[in-house]
Amino acid sequence: MPVRIVESLDALKELTGTEIAATGWFEVTQDRISQFAEATEDRQWIHLNSARAQRESPYAGTIAHGFLTLSLLSHLLHEAFEIRNVAMAVNYGLNRVRFPAAVRAGSSIRGRFTLDSVTDVSNAKQVVLSVVVEDKTQEKPCCVAEWILRYYT
Repeated sequence: MPVRIVESLDALKELTGTEIAATGWFEVTQDRISQFAEATEDRQWIHLNSARAQRESPYAGTIAHGFLTLSLLSHLLHEAFEIRNVAMAVNYGLNRVRFPAAVRAGSSIRGRFTLDSVTDVSNAKQVVLSVVVEDKTQEKPCCVAEWILRYYT
């Protein structure tokens, strides 16, 4: 899907209350899951041991870490939309995060972004997005989050 271009933060504010963008599908490979396990020191078998996961887990295979899915929000955001005339964006945090469904190794995910609000804070605009990360193989989302970003001009 093409990146949606928003010309300014003022133009973004006009989109409050709407889904502003969705991404194309992004494959979450076993290699990516393994690299994340190494980077975070989280080597639980449910993420790394395919044979055991097939035998013992309810997912019949390895799954991505919830925090890996969450960390991919930045990539998905860049694939979804671009705000022009901004000098810098800062991840300010999250209000809520849930992982309703697991992401199986090899499955594809995409992000859907709804603009909740744009407010003035000191020398920036604070943007709150509702994000739903969908898995191509499941009806239930694999991540839902309320994400706060600050944009500086």
